[in-house]
Formats: sequence, structure tokens, C-alpha cells
Amino acid sequence: MDLDNVLHKDNQKLYSDVPPTKLRNKDEKFRKAGNAPFWMWVADMFFYNMLENRFFSLKIKNEENYNKRNPDFANIIYAPHNNWWDGIVGYNLCRRVFKTKLRMMIEEMNRFPILAKAGAFPVNKKSAQASMQALKYSVEQLCDKDISLWLFPQGIIRPPMYRPIEFQTGMAYIAKNVVKKAGGINLIPVAVNYPFLREDKPEVLCEVGEPITITDPNFDRKELTHRLEKEFEMLCDKQFYDITHGNIDGYEYLYKQKLKWYKKLEKRLKRIDMPPGSGV
Repeated sequence: MDLDNVLHKDNQKLYSDVPPTKLRNKDEKFRKAGNAPFWMWVADMFFYNMLENRFFSLKIKNEENYNKRNPDFANIIYAPHNNWWDGIVGYNLCRRVFKTKLRMMIEEMNRFPILAKAGAFPVNKKSAQASMQALKYSVEQLCDKDISLWLFPQGIIRPPMYRPIEFQTGMAYIAKNVVKKAGGINLIPVAVNYPFLREDKPEVLCEVGEPITITDPNFDRKELTHRLEKEFEMLCDKQFYDITHGNIDGYEYLYKQKLKWYKKLEKRLKRIDMPPGSGV
């Protein structure tokens, strides 16, 4: 077996083009999302701690772009889907930064039904008909202007920096039908990266793009999808370019871990002037 075939097989194990609910081919119970105060408090504590224990910091850039949205309409906030942490990051941004009532579409949520009490609802992708229930529910929820739907329009986990970025048409379907019913919708892109930046743990960098407010439902869904794909890819590529060139100007901390004892020791040792010829 040649190397290309080995790499291809390994890649298929890590990333599949087939959604997990389609692979399992099982009917799953649909649960409506709620915002029960007690369970939201539990989710806040749990998801805040998870992120803060794993990452040195979370930084956000251009937060003011979120405030450029039309407050008379609900929001679809969309981001890339590269790893397991993406949903946790989305939860933290919506709750801690944007201060918005969260809705999040989660595949295989029946494995974690408790998430329904904290704003999540399931999507079953075993067929187009099965997926439609989640899309229609999203439209219903977004008729409330105080709701924000955090969405991964790629529809499936892709490798980091996967190109080209391709969206499924679900986001355009939701947007079109919300505009028909509620008069408008805000589409807000967020680029997310998880680099190591001279610390012993990775950091989360989030850059908020310019919002798009749609008030006319007479648009072609495929054309809108392709436009959003291109603009989102440009936003993500720009963020990646800045990171690779050490340019993180404009990012503000949402949180930052305190220095561990060994990092404090390192900083002290760096202030010690070593004598010439010491070999250090």
C-alpha cells in the first residue's frame, strides 16, 4: 500500500463527509430549547470552567462589530467547525460577550439531552426531511429579536484551515424564512483560531466580522450562500495571516490565566544576568 492511500485512510478516520446521525441512521427525539435559570447557571459554570482550564486565554477582536447589527432583528452568528471546542467557545461568546439569549443546533444531542435546558436543540441529518424539523424550529425561534442562533454552516467538522470553505444551504433557508416572518435577520461571522502564543497552553482568538442585515426575502439562496462562503473565507484567512505574522493587535482579553509557578520562575531566571562563558 502506498503512502497516499495510507494518508487517505487516516484522513477518513479523522474527518468524514457523512454526518454522524446519517451514519447511525436512527430516529432521535426532538427536544425544544429552553433557558431555565438554574440550568443556565449550571451551564455557565461548567462551560466557563472547561474553557478556562484548557486554554491560557480567550481574546476577542472587533467586538464592536456585533453592535453594528440591527437590534430590531434576531441574529445568526456563524463560525468554522474544526474541533470539539467550537461549541464551548460559541457558548462563552454568546453568554459572556454578546449577552444574548442563545440557541445552538447540535447533532447527536440525544446523547446529552440536558443541553436542551441551556439553549440547545438537536438536528438529525440522516435525511433532508429529518433535518427540516431543526431548520423550521430555528426559523420559529429567530422570530424573537432577542435570540441568537450560533451556527456552523459547514454542517460538519472539517480540518483546521480546510479550503475552500463550503456552506450547506441551511443558513440561507433559515435567513430567508425569518425575513419573511419577522422582517429581517442579522448574519454575523466569527473567525476562530486556537494557536500557541508563547504560553504553555493554547489560546482562543475570535475575530468578529462585519454583520450583514437582510430585510428583503427575494434573494437566491445559492447566491447568498456562495457570497457568504467567500467573505467568510477572506475573514478566516486574514485572521490566520495575522497570527502567522505575530500580529495580534486589537485583541482584548475575555479572560487570562494567572501565571503558574514555573512560568513565574522562568521570568525571574530571565532577569538574571549570567556571566560570560557560563554556557547558559
